[in-house]
Amino acid sequence: MIVAPNLTGKRRSRAQPDRTVPAEIMARKRRTTYAAAGVSLEAADAFVDRIKGPVRRTYGPRVLAAHGGFAGLFRLDYDERLFARNYRDPVLVACTDGVGSKVLLAQQTGRFDSVGIDLVAMSVNDMLTCGAEPLFFLDYLAVNRLDPEQTAALVEGIADGCQQSGCALLGGETAEMPDLYRPGHFDLAGFAVGVVERKRMLDPRRVQPGDELIGLASSGIHSNGYGLVRKLLLEDVGLQLDAHIKHLNAPLGSVLLEPTRIYVRAILDVLGRYRARPPVTAMAHITGGGLPGNLARVLPPGVDAVIRRGTWSIPPIFGLLQRYGVEEEEMYRVFNMGIGFVLVVRKRSVAAIMRTLEKAGEHPTVIGRIRRGRGRVELS
Repeated sequence: MIVAPNLTGKRRSRAQPDRTVPAEIMARKRRTTYAAAGVSLEAADAFVDRIKGPVRRTYGPRVLAAHGGFAGLFRLDYDERLFARNYRDPVLVACTDGVGSKVLLAQQTGRFDSVGIDLVAMSVNDMLTCGAEPLFFLDYLAVNRLDPEQTAALVEGIADGCQQSGCALLGGETAEMPDLYRPGHFDLAGFAVGVVERKRMLDPRRVQPGDELIGLASSGIHSNGYGLVRKLLLEDVGLQLDAHIKHLNAPLGSVLLEPTRIYVRAILDVLGRYRARPPVTAMAHITGGGLPGNLARVLPPGVDAVIRRGTWSIPPIFGLLQRYGVEEEEMYRVFNMGIGFVLVVRKRSVAAIMRTLEKAGEHPTVIGRIRRGRGRVELS
């Protein structure tokens, strides 16, 4: 505890030592510091200095708070460019997620920047499914010991993901907890806030027979299923992360750490083309549960989604997992299988939306359609 100086001019009585405590224990108590408990305030200061630049690069004119305050401030009425569009009845949207056991691969390889992108992607891609655009992001980072270089790389990755998403990294918390985390270990959590015009919110009840499914290519495994990936490839098969494996275009560790693709700019380009409610009736972010599990979440009663396998290219890493023993049904139940995001679109608008997605740098494919049914997803 820090004691304020005595400004009254009166003598302060000093606490008398506890005579029941041995002198050597009292001496040790006087030498105890936060650093001795495993927490370095100097490392924290160096870390904060290191991340100022990457964080500020995510700021736009709506961010008011200076770096280092107790809270981030985000202005909603910047001139007439409210949220980049004219929101008359704005609805705030909030998402939170983590990266899961993919952080263990970052620890093993010593590569820390990519999982920061994953952290942002998991929340902002979820947010997109109701038609929202991200406004700002907050992170929580828990570590065994604050290594300024390593921790700064994590935050720089988060800042990179925010820039890709067009949102501000408004704040975050870094907690050094040597009693809770083993040396070298850490965990991440992220929180995103966005906005959508109420009349333009996507309503899955609009999904109807005849709608078509447009799939956007994933960058690989993204950020789910790594418990299975690590057990199979690293423990059961005994592959090394620096191994060069046939058909993979990079060492295994690099392929597994490829960050989650962020679809924000492409999806907002599509939605921004329409003044009224867009001909996109629903969207799904394909994470844990794969195509069947996630697409079923946006199907109303009375319709099924039929996905045609073979209409898109499956990244080689999934073939490797299947070759070493994961059954095809389990593959589709756990992984995205090369499709990271799905749009349900009115048939008449498919061609125009495909062109917009391609101009935005995506690789869209029509992977199926909606028919009458009972709210199920069928792989054909």
